[in-house]
Amino acid sequence: MKRSALLFGALLFGAASGANAQALTMQMSNGWTFGFAGNVNIFAMYQKVSDGDATGSPGQLVGGTEAKGLYYGTGLLPAFATFTAKGKEGETDLGVQFGFAPQVQCGGNTHDCFGAQIDMRQVFMTVGGSWGTITAGKELGVYQRSNILNDQTLFGVGGGGIAPGGTTLGRIGFGYIYPNFVPQFTYSSPAGRSTSFNIGLMEPSGFGTYTELTIPRLEAEVSFKAGSNLSVFVGGTVQNGKDVAADESKTAVGASGGLTYKSSTFSVHGSGYFGKGLGTTLMFNGNGAFGGNVQDGAGELNTSYGYYGQLTFTPANSKMTLAGSFGSSFLKDDGDNFKTENSLISGGIYYQATKSLKIVGEGDYMWSKDKEGSGKNKAFTGAFGMMLFY
Repeated sequence: MKRSALLFGALLFGAASGANAQALTMQMSNGWTFGFAGNVNIFAMYQKVSDGDATGSPGQLVGGTEAKGLYYGTGLLPAFATFTAKGKEGETDLGVQFGFAPQVQCGGNTHDCFGAQIDMRQVFMTVGGSWGTITAGKELGVYQRSNILNDQTLFGVGGGGIAPGGTTLGRIGFGYIYPNFVPQFTYSSPAGRSTSFNIGLMEPSGFGTYTELTIPRLEAEVSFKAGSNLSVFVGGTVQNGKDVAADESKTAVGASGGLTYKSSTFSVHGSGYFGKGLGTTLMFNGNGAFGGNVQDGAGELNTSYGYYGQLTFTPANSKMTLAGSFGSSFLKDDGDNFKTENSLISGGIYYQATKSLKIVGEGDYMWSKDKEGSGKNKAFTGAFGMMLFY
């Protein structure tokens, strides 16, 4: 059955074997097996935001008011506890998975912290066989999935503001849009082939004033592996919605693609995306700076696009991986009245202390710009963390 996004993330560093959760598996009397795996992580983060003069155009992630602070929290990857059960009945493989994602942070320097958030990220079943697998339930979306699963900051912090109430952003909004965990029916082609694909029917999401949704959103991705080193992916999404008040329908669309080359000591990844009506950072409605920027005042769909490039290096016979990346996301309106840029440079050291314990040090410099490029807001985050996979 499909693993959780947590386990998929382990693909980032080929030498970091400890990133693979050490799953507990028990054989049940009915022939099914039960598994438990996950991680606990905590990061100490110091961030400084400089005074800036960007105009505050839609979707800016870095504020322009000077601030600084030290806080603790999970990184981009939350702590995870995943429970799985799987069995085989006739020629059919069956499974279920529940993924709980609790957090350690209090939302910023609050001594008395009660009721920390528990995010129920995964509730899905799988039905499969030699013909492939169907995933039905709440799971990571298909469109732009490969971007987040190759992101170095999945094992770190990346972007984010002072004292976050949830996970940090990683490179979300600084090179790709977050696919989120969404209700879906998704078909995946059989594993082990050079060409594979996923195509899913997702619960539709309202975008701007287009909130009457009568058909599922389509998301798809095709991956191709050339030998053991090179892999390429392309993906897309399409969703229709209607503005009831204006009696008008529009279709939001998106395309993405990228490639990854991996050797025994280094990897190179590059990817990009383009969309109309997707917004930025979080797809579709979202909230505040993280979404809701899908249309302009005239009701026309905004354009979003972005890219990131990444290099990792693991010396031979070493437990240490060095990684660096640069990426940007852009949002502009149909009338060219605004253009927002969010960019991030990230560098990190990831040390596999034991098979299950990872020690992380990371530095992130991010900025937001307005249309003319004359206004710029800047921030820096330094982070140290520990991640224990079990």
